[in-house]
This record gives sequence, structure tokens and C-alpha cells, in this order.
Amino acid sequence: MSALIGKHGVTGKTPIRQTGIGKIGIAALIPHTGAMCLLDEVRFWDHSTIVCVASSHRAADHPLASGGRLDVVCGIEYAAQAMAVHGGLTSSAGEGPTPGYLASVRQVICHTGRLDLLPDDLEVTATRLTADRAGAVYSFVLRCGTATILEGRAAVVLAAHAASPA
Repeated sequence: MSALIGKHGVTGKTPIRQTGIGKIGIAALIPHTGAMCLLDEVRFWDHSTIVCVASSHRAADHPLASGGRLDVVCGIEYAAQAMAVHGGLTSSAGEGPTPGYLASVRQVICHTGRLDLLPDDLEVTATRLTADRAGAVYSFVLRCGTATILEGRAAVVLAAHAASPA
């Protein structure tokens, strides 16, 4: 899993944005292509939060499915991609997003077993709790309709600040 986070964290306040950023715009902000670009649309974002929508969890040929199942823990990748898009949208003008990786997930609670059985679109919300030049911590929630499906926290480390192998 990978993510992109704005280089300046929350130091520069971004005005609230109501957007209709679609799959093409999302794909321009994250390293994933084709079927691995899991999000369909950004519905809302501001300096700390992003809300995205996804329908790909219902795809019979989902790239993360195993044995015809898409386990709920795969929702963490949906959240990581929302964090990456948020980083790209909040990075300083002209600098672009910084590549990074998902370093840890904590306090993950799964409220169902599978994503592929959910009939409605997923709403993926990621909220940046803290950030600096080295990375960020986000909370995330996936919902289907009014039901919470998956929630937790994730730490992202920016590649420019990752430890070099010895």
C-alpha cells in the first residue's frame, strides 16, 4: 500500500473545496493505475478531511480479491488511496505530492467480513490528525449507506524521509 501526503502537512490552510473530482483526476494524484485505482470520485475535501466514493468493491475481477472474496481488511487500501489523494490535493502549488508508504495501521475495527457483498457504494473518509514533513497520521472510516464497515488509524511515512537501507 502506498500513499502521498502534502509536504507541508497542515501548516498551510486550504480552503474548503466541494468538488466532483472523478477517476481521471484521482489517477493523476496516486501511483495506482487501471483496476488498482479503487476510488471513483472525491465528493469533498478541505485542509484535514477527504470524502471519496467507490464502487469497485463489487467488481468480479477486483485486483485484491482472493478466491472470489474481497475481505473487509482490503478497505484499508481504499483508505490509503483516499489519504494519497488528500495529500496530492493539499500539497503546495507547484510542488506536487510526495510519494510515501503506509507504515502502520492501528485501532482497526472490522464491522463486517467482506466488501464484495455490500450492495451500495462505499464512502471513504480520511481525516488527517497530525502531519509534518516526515509523514502524517490519519483516522479513516468506510461506510456503506449508514453502516460503518471499517475504521481505524494509519501512519504514513514520506519516501523522502524513509530510512535508507544499510
